[in-house]
Amino acid sequence: MKNRLVLVTGGTGYIGSHTAVELMNEGFDVVIIDNLSNSDKSVLDGIAAITGRRPFFEQFDICDKERLADFFKVYKKLDAIIHFAAYKAVGESVEKPLMYYQNNLTTLMNLLQGMIEFNVSNFVFSSSATVYGQPDVLPVTESAPFKSADSPYGNTKQIAEEIMRDVVNANKDLYAISLRYFNPIGAHPSALIGELPRGVPNNLVPFITQTAIGIRDELKVFGDDYNTPDGTAIRDYINVVDLAKAHVVSIQRMIEGKSKRNLEIFNLGTGKGSSVMEIVNAFEKSTGEKLNYKIVGRRAGDVESVYADTKYANKELGWKAEVGLKETLLSAWNWEKYVRNKKR
Repeated sequence: MKNRLVLVTGGTGYIGSHTAVELMNEGFDVVIIDNLSNSDKSVLDGIAAITGRRPFFEQFDICDKERLADFFKVYKKLDAIIHFAAYKAVGESVEKPLMYYQNNLTTLMNLLQGMIEFNVSNFVFSSSATVYGQPDVLPVTESAPFKSADSPYGNTKQIAEEIMRDVVNANKDLYAISLRYFNPIGAHPSALIGELPRGVPNNLVPFITQTAIGIRDELKVFGDDYNTPDGTAIRDYINVVDLAKAHVVSIQRMIEGKSKRNLEIFNLGTGKGSSVMEIVNAFEKSTGEKLNYKIVGRRAGDVESVYADTKYANKELGWKAEVGLKETLLSAWNWEKYVRNKKR
């Protein structure tokens, strides 16, 4: 969509950068806001290398309401906003709950206020399967009730969706889509962008790749006593490029006036659950690398098993996950090698 401008908050982060690429590949112009608290400005080079264009970039914290208002005054013709900028580590949120509530909810409210004041109509929110807690029925559908959140991180996503619902109900010109991610993994097939956590990774696959390449001594597998076939927790692992494409489709849906209500909710997953040990074994098989891992106790905030029912997203958005697990894990490994070679 030429001459359509989309704001991507947290756009130098993992999912944000891949979404910026897919938006630009579809002809959108992109402006990124990121405070670089958990990402690097060099990601812009990767985006430019892949797309042949460079997104606009503004570095500041969206918690700064006055600075955000100044941004809206400059970028007056935004067609949509995709909001990724949030803290996202389950374990850290248990240890630092106030940090998570302050950041994750303030940024959302500031953006929604800005949309109302500056007449921006379309909003895509980066939500999470954590809103479901441990569901009673698997695979989990969009109509599954919220359980009491297992972590402050999950609670911020639940509260955020409630805030969005109230705001769009009060402002009928606003349209929002909440995308409930399951577990994004992998990297762009070019190996020019990928997941680059600061410090010790909180997510499984970057910990696997850092262990395989020698940065970490061993991979910790949190719990082998869950009620699952091999005792390790089960998640729905989705390729990050597939995930990014769902955001593009969501933006197009709203711009083209196809939304069926002011707030729509979609699960983004593969519809298949894989255990931690299945991921470990698949990584070893796809890369030929042997992993040093150790079984340790369960991690606070983790649920036993969750994977998506994707039928609604497949039908309504016309989107589905396509890239397989082997190819996805190989892309993560290629990205890890690229990053380490670049740092030498």
